Amino acid sequence: MEVRKTTRPTTARCTLPQYMGFLISEPKSSTCTRLAEVTGISHDSVNRFLHREDYQPKDLFDEVAQDLCLVGGTLSVDDSVLDKPYSHHVKLVSHFWSGKHHRAVKGINLVTLYYTDTNGRHMPVNYRICDKSEGKTKNDYFREMLAEVLDWGLKPKFVTGDSWYSCVRNLKTIKNHQTGFMFAVEKNRTVSQEKGQWLQIQYLDVPCDGLEVWLKEFGKVKLFRTTLKDQHRYYVVYLPEDSPFQHDDFKTIHDQHWQIEQYHRAIKQVCHIEHFQVRSERPVRNHIFSSILSFVYLQKMQIAQEFTNIYQHQRELFKDVVGAFIEHFAKGKETLLPKLKGAINA
Repeated sequence: MEVRKTTRPTTARCTLPQYMGFLISEPKSSTCTRLAEVTGISHDSVNRFLHREDYQPKDLFDEVAQDLCLVGGTLSVDDSVLDKPYSHHVKLVSHFWSGKHHRAVKGINLVTLYYTDTNGRHMPVNYRICDKSEGKTKNDYFREMLAEVLDWGLKPKFVTGDSWYSCVRNLKTIKNHQTGFMFAVEKNRTVSQEKGQWLQIQYLDVPCDGLEVWLKEFGKVKLFRTTLKDQHRYYVVYLPEDSPFQHDDFKTIHDQHWQIEQYHRAIKQVCHIEHFQVRSERPVRNHIFSSILSFVYLQKMQIAQEFTNIYQHQRELFKDVVGAFIEHFAKGKETLLPKLKGAINA
């Protein structure tokens, strides 16, 4: 496939499919020089590819929309820091809070909208790379991306996110789009069960099927509580229409939101999104786009049942090569050891 539209046949030696194939097959070093080594093209051809293209989030959406049911699914928002602790003078690299390290670290902050459709298929549909020079917060990026995907034709039934994205402005924005939501909230958020009586949610006894409350500055929501590692976590659920929403419904939406966490892990472990050695902004953006699209194609291969999961694909990729090397090495040892013993006895 080729996202870039051309008016004449391309003469480029390095293309997007080549680069994507390299990212999901190279086990260790995903650099321009390594791609040049394994394909026989020049290092400059790879570098020119990263500088030449100008891929945008809409290109990603157009690609995934072919395989997803765009109506009635769950749209999740979350961000992840791509660790670049030793990168100097690389555009878009700054210090961001990392949930993995529980501190501010040096890297690139990637905000993603991830969609799970009614058939259980799930893929990223929009993203932003945080650029501090733009003066925007992650919540600003979220609202921009949400407006875009809705304009592109996505019609989710629910929007989900963690407590970072549960500010009143975000919740009201989603409500204005006539869409339901489920967001994690901090334990000190203020709610009311009776008019004029406000208290923090940590002091409420929340039943399994949820508790109807009024969220301060927003309105009526249903409050749920889960327990993980002896700690309570709280979630607020809003439905545009007054319809039943019980514990099983909450668990289904909660499990769908977890897909975005698995996505963050996969693009780092399988698609080499953190591993690049370019400095300019456009090559960095094109590399990140290529990594995300590589994940999409692994998802498509999984949907086509070519493998069970993307980690299985990675394990199977070098199985025959490793097995052949072990067999060759063992045979060499069998002939070498008797010679060594004879020389020692002599």
